[in-house]
Amino acid sequence: MTQWLRKKIISIMGNVYVWLDKGLEHETEEILGVRIDMDLQQKSRRELCRHIENKFGWDEDSFWNLESTQKIRLCCQKARQMQYINEKPKLSKKVLK
Repeated sequence: MTQWLRKKIISIMGNVYVWLDKGLEHETEEILGVRIDMDLQQKSRRELCRHIENKFGWDEDSFWNLESTQKIRLCCQKARQMQYINEKPKLSKKVLK
């Protein structure tokens, strides 16, 4: 399968996922032991993406339009950068080789 076709299918499935997800009630007060502020609890999926875009100075819809794995990978990198601002990051053995 070509990359174009895979991306098109993922895009369609992503739209269906977002539509279905709107009908679900998600836990918003606490996620993995982290208390979520009220303003973030009340935001929609798109509003949460817009919040991230604004916080990092990214173009409108740039984060929203990323594929799910890209969002996770980007957030992992940003979390690492924030965590290790004053100390050297501990890289995994795969990176060190």
